[in-house]
Amino acid sequence: MIEGLLLGLQGIATPANIALLMMGCMLGTFIGMMPGLGPVTAVSLLIPVVLTMPPASGMVLLAAIYYGAMFGGSTASVLINAPGESSSVPTTFDGYPMARKGEAGRALALCAWGSFVGGTVATVMLMVAAPVLANWALGFQAPEYFALMVLGLTAVAAFTDGGGAIKAILMTVIGLMLGTIGTDIADGVERYTFGVADLADGLSFVLLAMAAFALSESLMAALRNEQVSEEARRAARGDVGTLKLTRDDVKEVAPTMARSSVLGFVVGVLPGAGATIAAFMAYAVERNLARGARRDEFGKGSRRGVAAPETANNAAAGGAYVPLLTLGIPGSGTTAVILGALVAMGVQPGPRLYVDQSALFWTVVVSMYVGNLILLVINLPLIPWIARTLAIPEPILAPLIQFFCLVGVYLVSFNSFDLWMMVGLAVVCLGLRLLDYPMAPLLLGFVLGKLLEENLRRALLVNDGSFSFLWDRPVTAIIMLLVAGCLLAPVIGALRRSRRKAEAAGPGPA
Repeated sequence: MIEGLLLGLQGIATPANIALLMMGCMLGTFIGMMPGLGPVTAVSLLIPVVLTMPPASGMVLLAAIYYGAMFGGSTASVLINAPGESSSVPTTFDGYPMARKGEAGRALALCAWGSFVGGTVATVMLMVAAPVLANWALGFQAPEYFALMVLGLTAVAAFTDGGGAIKAILMTVIGLMLGTIGTDIADGVERYTFGVADLADGLSFVLLAMAAFALSESLMAALRNEQVSEEARRAARGDVGTLKLTRDDVKEVAPTMARSSVLGFVVGVLPGAGATIAAFMAYAVERNLARGARRDEFGKGSRRGVAAPETANNAAAGGAYVPLLTLGIPGSGTTAVILGALVAMGVQPGPRLYVDQSALFWTVVVSMYVGNLILLVINLPLIPWIARTLAIPEPILAPLIQFFCLVGVYLVSFNSFDLWMMVGLAVVCLGLRLLDYPMAPLLLGFVLGKLLEENLRRALLVNDGSFSFLWDRPVTAIIMLLVAGCLLAPVIGALRRSRRKAEAAGPGPA
């Protein structure tokens, strides 16, 4: 490993690669800040550029853009409640309320440090455990993936309180239904397209995310018609509150970052799982572990609620490189594009990459750590300037958000039909938000629905249509037991709260 690190340092310590690393970090950060654009778009656009570079330099640039966009994706989520990537959705739950309370600086500082810790831990674990984890992930088959998707869907328990469980489940089902729109991959038959050719490829995530969060939030802002608050005026002067984390902040979020880093990396290693599941699961774990007043803070500006998803999604971005580099299997949509770029550059990812092109592997690994350090140095000083967007009055900010939503969705498909579809969905989501229906389970069901269906079909095919695969394989059985525990936990909690209320009320009159 020491020889590998020295080889990686030698590969990255050239003026050209350092310049590419800094450029990729800056470009990725700003792209991640823009609602509707994400690392997939940035990486795809730069493939023609990296094909003219040596493989090591091209990989350094693509990797820097990837985790730079993951790093910067929290900014729009915190400041304007507009996640451009699904992995940034959980950050809105507590980051945006913190910003509205005048703690935008602290929220963004938590995001920055969480991203740095997650990326650093992922890099170290990638160096130490890549071969072992790659073999472990290779043993996962369709039953395990199906069980993992079901476990991800049980995270709806993290978004509900009291009687909101039924609403969250309903929104998850709607998300699953929306995920079925399009062409059936197995049979090649169109489903629920109603003869509309533009729906043959299904709904895009960017369209649904912008409709459910950013666009509907802008419509809510227009209905509120709020003026600039005192907190926003402070933001206009660059006074967003302290960027330094107090001892209490560090004491509270340090265990969260440690748990979320490991969880995010392990989930990121699994091909197809990605940073989205890691972020949702980390948020769910932290909320379920919280007790008393700490638990009540979730959804209202919890520091753990900000740190957990940001740490997990950046750790998952590093973990996704394990199956990419060791097996040639993309662990996320972005690494799928990077895989195509590697093949186009004449590099064949797989077990032989360690032996045949070890310099490339270690250069990428070292660049990931150096890049995370650069991102931390770049982002923290920029937070007071970035947070000034809070000073824009909502009557002005709402049209700006709508503009970015429309442009972002149009740049993905260049199809005006998607614009009309997004507006229609935003109006529906606005009505649901007014009725206190949560939007996060909708996106969670949509993101996991296709993976759930695909792996269920494979598992049933292998087992001759029998559902015995749920308990035949030990790992699948363990995951399903965790699913049962997650589903029973809210019920048990409700029963305990009812019992405590009854005991507090005391016996009735005789």
